[in-house]
Amino acid sequence: MIRRFGLILTLLAALMLPSFANERSLTTTVTNSFGVPSGLIDMPTAEMAPDGQLSINVSHFSGYTRNTATFQLTPWLSGSFRYIGIDDLTPLFDIYYDRSFDIRLRLMEETDYLPGVAIGLQDFLGTGVLSGEYIVATKQFGERLRATGGVGWGRLGSRNSFGSLGSRPGFSFEGVGTGGNFRFSEYFSGDMALFGGFSYDATDKISFSAEYSSDAYEFENQQGVFDADSPFNFAATYKANDNLIFRLFSVYGQEVGLTVNVTLNPRQPATETQGPAPLPVAVRDPARINDLGWSTNPIEQIALSSQLEKFIEQEGLTYVGADITDRTAHVRIENGIFQSEAQALGRTMRIMSRMLPPSVETFHVTVESNGLPLMTTTMSRTDLERLEYEKEDLALQAASFSDSIRFGDVPEPKADVYPNFTWSVSPTLRFSAFDPENPFRADLRIKARGNYDFGQGWLLNGAVSVRVLGNLGEIDRPVNSQLPFVRTTIAAYNYRFGPTIDQLTLTKLARIAPDVYGRASIGYFELMYAGVSGEVLWKPVDSRLALGVELNYVQLREQDQRFGFASHTTPGGTIPHVNGHVSAYYELNNGYQANVHAGRYLAGDWGATFEFSREFNNGWQIGAFATFTDVSAEQFGEGSFDKGLFFRIPFSWIIGTETKRGYSNIIRPVQRDGGQRVIVPNRLYDIVSEPHRANVASSWGKFWK
Repeated sequence: MIRRFGLILTLLAALMLPSFANERSLTTTVTNSFGVPSGLIDMPTAEMAPDGQLSINVSHFSGYTRNTATFQLTPWLSGSFRYIGIDDLTPLFDIYYDRSFDIRLRLMEETDYLPGVAIGLQDFLGTGVLSGEYIVATKQFGERLRATGGVGWGRLGSRNSFGSLGSRPGFSFEGVGTGGNFRFSEYFSGDMALFGGFSYDATDKISFSAEYSSDAYEFENQQGVFDADSPFNFAATYKANDNLIFRLFSVYGQEVGLTVNVTLNPRQPATETQGPAPLPVAVRDPARINDLGWSTNPIEQIALSSQLEKFIEQEGLTYVGADITDRTAHVRIENGIFQSEAQALGRTMRIMSRMLPPSVETFHVTVESNGLPLMTTTMSRTDLERLEYEKEDLALQAASFSDSIRFGDVPEPKADVYPNFTWSVSPTLRFSAFDPENPFRADLRIKARGNYDFGQGWLLNGAVSVRVLGNLGEIDRPVNSQLPFVRTTIAAYNYRFGPTIDQLTLTKLARIAPDVYGRASIGYFELMYAGVSGEVLWKPVDSRLALGVELNYVQLREQDQRFGFASHTTPGGTIPHVNGHVSAYYELNNGYQANVHAGRYLAGDWGATFEFSREFNNGWQIGAFATFTDVSAEQFGEGSFDKGLFFRIPFSWIIGTETKRGYSNIIRPVQRDGGQRVIVPNRLYDIVSEPHRANVASSWGKFWK
């Protein structure tokens, strides 16, 4: 072990010697057959995708299909989730399905004289059928040619090995166990071999690749899937446009395959947002600044408030109330349309500059959510007039932000704001991806939603849906969990054609103290659970850190999802009624966020969930999570521990119309019972953090849009 890592560190140190030449970034939108950024066919390179790019890759040859989603988390780090299907790999299945994760890290940027260098782990959290590790270097020559060379272990060290670092067991189904666990002792161990290749851009749309592969496909050869006779692979790639790439390849001397790669970048909307341009700032006439006659005229003050309300509502914002004096104006709004709170603030202040008399010098805007005043932003009118066409950060520096309670005198809601009822009817999709028997299952449903806002933080939310068609309920694998059946019976809840109550909750939100928020909820929280929930959150306006605690008493619902309740006694054990967590949330720079939730889960297990995500200014969010509890891998079952990906796609990114609505979902490699939390609507952090300073500052560029 010491010798192995000593060699690796020596290699890394040699590769990371300082250079005084100019650094360059090796980027590509092309992926290899494993779905990772690479100009080669099967082998990795040191190339990375453009920052924030999401690639969806489907590759097929000789009964071997790989479906991969890769996200470029940072310019130097990418992660992949892969779901493969192999025909006749084992007599147990006509098609063997397997799930795996990859991670790749750029160690060194390319310079004028040195190559870019990356290190990667392939299938480091799966059964191990695709597992391998590598260190790879790539150098660009001219504008069109890139050369790559590297050393691999595991699968990538199985052909023409030149040495080894310790021993490494070969893949076998007997050694898989529950899968999904870390194999630290195997990483960068066993036989190692060299690989390399070239890619050449003949035109802007067509490129060619050739490689020497270090993957002997030993297990596939043994099982008779295909014969990997030759180490040389070749490919031709065609870029139909910026988002669609086709690749035809010849591999291992006898197989021909096709790869289709779809790329999306959250920074680049599918449809440009269309909407009215903001009103420009109105610069005052200096001669009228001291004219205070309007301030003693009640009729004129009423007219001012009416004009403010009219124009703010025209922007799609909710005008809650206002206080206007001779020198100060304070407007209270709720943003239900713009993804960026900074954009809502900017539009409100520009309207104030146009509607209010010249004597009003100080603007306050309080943003609320669900009846809770959250943050008050203050800016002088002079700064607003002066900075409209200056650098964006100057306006941010000129603004001040405070907790609305600490600020004190927040305008009271006008008489007709509450109660407020909103509703909608729309199609919705429930889906399950990458289960062990079927790559994709889904139900199409028609859902009706209703929200009744009583005011003062009282909310009544409900949703009813009807299944139209689908196959989510057709999962017929026997439930063999050694834990209480808290989630593995979810298929029975999806197999319903009649109307179902998806959610029906009464919630009270409150400001307990400055920086402290509270929530109490009762009702039918989600498909499987109802109950009572309480939460307290500490979140200062100007802090990146938030701390919270939540306690829940839950009751399992009947599978018809009406009003009845089911027994908590299951073949795997009794579901406890009480669960809860303490949580820490931390907002990093550039939209990155890290969260930790520690406590008791639905099955009675104790542990912690670690989340890491990235949110873009337009509302896109992509993240990953892993939960570790006191349940052993054997007790947990297939997958060893709970983990997965989550995402949110804003509808505005697709349709080009401003809206805060979007589609969210969680993708798990497999659904088990360990590490499961109840889904409670209106959790405080999502409500409170959005209008706070860190979030507003990260999207401040939209203040003037």
